[in-house]
Amino acid sequence: MSSFRRIDLPSPNHGPRAEGTRVDLLILHYTGMPTAAHALERLCDPAAQVSAHYTVDEDGTIYTHVPEERRAWHAGRSSWRGAEDINSRSIGVEIVNPGHEFGYRPFPPAQMAAVAELCLGIMGRHGIAPADVLGHSDVAPARKEDPGELFDWPGLAAQGIGLWPTPSQTDDAPFTDAEVAVLLGRHGYDPAEPRALLSFQRHFHPERLTGAADPETVRRLRALLRMTGR
Repeated sequence: MSSFRRIDLPSPNHGPRAEGTRVDLLILHYTGMPTAAHALERLCDPAAQVSAHYTVDEDGTIYTHVPEERRAWHAGRSSWRGAEDINSRSIGVEIVNPGHEFGYRPFPPAQMAAVAELCLGIMGRHGIAPADVLGHSDVAPARKEDPGELFDWPGLAAQGIGLWPTPSQTDDAPFTDAEVAVLLGRHGYDPAEPRALLSFQRHFHPERLTGAADPETVRRLRALLRMTGR
């Protein structure tokens, strides 16, 4: 039984998943709107043509919008490991936060606890691996930066939700930009996307949002690939 209040708030914005597609990704977003009310209204507005399966408010309230067996419209133009119809193969969770445009701020502990509980349930129902819990910016680096550098990815990873690499400080092997692009592609990013490395940093090295390869960023990328065996 959920520790957090759950409210059904159906959205009409959904459709069937592509035939033969299995849900194997969990995509986390921030709402990026001034208030929760603005976000919830938009997610349920037929004219907006956007939705998610769930929204988690800052107090931990979880809103249910779209049944998990249906294809919600949350990822937009995106790709991961060469596949482009991310909506057909994913569950989308919106997390209330004004985002970079309206006053980006840390995510409250109650909200993160609700996100963790929700994610663990979703992962268990669909057999989603920790490595396949991603941010919107991971699958759409050219367009998106959410849930952003203030999101507590390490805290979630400690609970088995997503991964957090521990780099080897003795890993001083040289690298080139071309080699880094190959490594990003092995993990799942579009290696031809110029902002892929920035999205990786936003998720896994938020202290350094340069979009340029540096030794610590590369150490973390190599450590991540060792964790996944990719």
